[in-house]
Amino acid sequence: MIKRADLVTYCDDYLDIGIFKDYCPNGLQVEGKESIKKIVSGVTANQALIDVAIEQRADLLLVHHGFFWKGEDPVLTGIKKRRLKALLQNDMNLLAYHLPLDANKSLGNNVLLAKRLGIKPQQYFSTNEIALVGTIEKQSGEEFRQCISDVLNREPLHIEAERTISRVALCTGAAQSYINQAIDLGVDAFISGEVSENTWHIAKENNIHYFAAGHHATERYGVQALGEHLAAKFALEHIFIDIDNPI
Repeated sequence: MIKRADLVTYCDDYLDIGIFKDYCPNGLQVEGKESIKKIVSGVTANQALIDVAIEQRADLLLVHHGFFWKGEDPVLTGIKKRRLKALLQNDMNLLAYHLPLDANKSLGNNVLLAKRLGIKPQQYFSTNEIALVGTIEKQSGEEFRQCISDVLNREPLHIEAERTISRVALCTGAAQSYINQAIDLGVDAFISGEVSENTWHIAKENNIHYFAAGHHATERYGVQALGEHLAAKFALEHIFIDIDNPI
C-alpha cells in the first residue's frame, strides 16, 4: 500500500513532467482514494476501461490518454459526464501521462517499441527528444513490414520505397508530422502510429519506407511498463487491460 500523494509525486518526478509543454495535464487528473493497493492500467481512459477497473476494484486507473485535452469543450456532458461520474462514484483515482510517457528512455512508448522491433537507438530528435533513430539488421521493406505485423499483431499501412532498410526513425501515436525531420536524418524508414494524406507524397518523393502501425497499437507498452514498475517498487497489485482500438 502507498499513499496516493506519494505515488503521484514519484511518477511526476520519474517522468520529469515539468519539462513538457503538453496538450493535457500530466499526473493526477481525478482524485479518489487516499491509499493505493491495486492499479489497473490501459492506453485510454474510455468507458470500457473504466468499467473493467471498477470490476477489478482498482484504487487507481493509470493511462496514457486521459482527460481535459487542449481545445476541447470543457462542459461535462455526454460521455465526459458518464466517465467522470463512474470514477467519482467509485472513489477511483485517474493518473495520466502523455508526452512524458512517450519520451522516457526506460519505460517510454518509443524506446519500448524500438526494443520489440529490434531497433537499436542511436539518437533522439523532435521537441523534448521524443522520437528516436536507430539501426536494424539490413532487410527488405516487406521483411520489416512482416516484423511489425508480428510484433503488434496488426497489419501496418506500408508506403513502399525502392531501398533496403537499416536505419529507422520511430515515434508512436500521431507523429506523422515528424517525417520530414526523419528524412533529414537520413533514414530508410519511418514508423508512426497514424498517417495523413500528405504523408504518402512525402514518403514517395523522398524514397523512404513509411509504416503507419496504429496509434493504439504502438502505445500499449509504456503504460503497461510503468504499471509493472510501480507494482514492483511499492508492492502493489497491477493489471494491464488492453481495450482494443483498430485506429
